[in-house]
This record gives sequence, structure tokens and C-alpha cells, in this order.
Amino acid sequence: MSQLNFNQSEALRYERKFLISDYSFLEVEHLLKYHPACFSEIYTQRQINNIYFDSAGFESYYGNIEGDTERTKARIRWYGNLFGKIDHSTLEFKIKKGLLGKKNFYSLASFSLNEHFSKQQILQALAIDSVPGNIRDLMVSLQPVLLNTYLRKYFISADKQFRITIDKDLTYYRISYFGNTFLNMVKDHKAVVLELKYDSQLENEAKEIGNKFPFAMTKNSKYLQGIERVLF
Repeated sequence: MSQLNFNQSEALRYERKFLISDYSFLEVEHLLKYHPACFSEIYTQRQINNIYFDSAGFESYYGNIEGDTERTKARIRWYGNLFGKIDHSTLEFKIKKGLLGKKNFYSLASFSLNEHFSKQQILQALAIDSVPGNIRDLMVSLQPVLLNTYLRKYFISADKQFRITIDKDLTYYRISYFGNTFLNMVKDHKAVVLELKYDSQLENEAKEIGNKFPFAMTKNSKYLQGIERVLF
């Protein structure tokens, strides 16, 4: 997947991740508000939902396990209710180059997530003008393997140069090719995931921000956690 060309893209930025188990979500919020960088909340809390895709040999999963410095992960993302008719979703390719990351994305047509969900619905949602033919061809070769959902809050530093998201109530569902009942589910109500996001030229300042947290940066992938909990 690393050789694809895209026509909609974000700029590369750094992402530092912290998987937190010793502090509650409210405690992490408190730490942010009293951090020297003076983080304040922006937007409103919302539910994020993702369908992750992988090859038959789980190329994305094993690339993460083996620590490949350059890798691409495909997912569909939407906000709000997890199940039912999905009217506003995007196909995203998350590209990682070391700590640098960006997303390339395409709007999709509506589809439904219920007991009748199958890959065919995704292929139909891809059949619109906003999705180039080479992207549709790629998605034919991939399988939906994992569904996850969580609640997210958003924060920004006083100088507007650093963004933080914190996630809680992570829930993972296995996805089959056909006949999804979404009963194979694992919930993690204890873990909090914090992500610090910033432009590549601000690496030194970001280290200072990270050093003020009472927890260490960790390698964390919701896709990896989900696959290991509900599939392998």
C-alpha cells in the first residue's frame, strides 16, 4: 500500500502517543489544564467510529508488529452513532514515516452498519466520483477486519501550536466477511490514550511538553490492540 498516489492529503506532522493506565480520564484532563503549555478544550466531546481493513495476510498488522518505519493503514471513519445508517463517512489512509504521520482521505456514499453488513456495502459506498479508480481497486483486495469506537476530547495549547486528543471507553468488535452480529466484543474502560500532535519543526518544544507529563510516551495502536483482543 505504500506506493499509492493520492489527490487529497494532509501535511506530515508528528504524533506522540501515551497509553495511560495509572490515571483516570478526569485526572488526565486535570493535568492538561494545569500543564505549563496551558491546554484548553476545543470542540465538543464526540464518539469516533472506525472500520479497519487489512490484506489477507494481515500486512498492516505485521508491519506494525515488526516496527516498519513506513507503513499505510486503511480505515473508514465516522462520528456519532456506531450502528445504523452512516451518511457522512470518509475512507482514510493513515501513512506513517517514523513518528511523522498524515492522512489521505475520500468521502463515501451512505451505507448501513447492522447485522446485514458485508464488504459489498463498502464497495458500493466507494462507487462515487470522489474515490479514484485505483483506490477502489485497492479496497477490493482488502478485507474489513475490525470495528472500534471510543469517546474523544480535544485540546489546544495557549500558543495554538500543539493539539492533544484524549480517548476513553475503547471498544472493539470483530468483523467477518458475512453475517456480522457484532457480539464478539471487548471493552476497555480503564485505558486512556493521549496523542500529542504538532508540526515537524516543533520537535524540541514537543519533547519539553511531553517531559512535563507524569507518564511516558509509548507505542500504541488501537488497530493492533483490537486485532489482538478480538481476532488473534
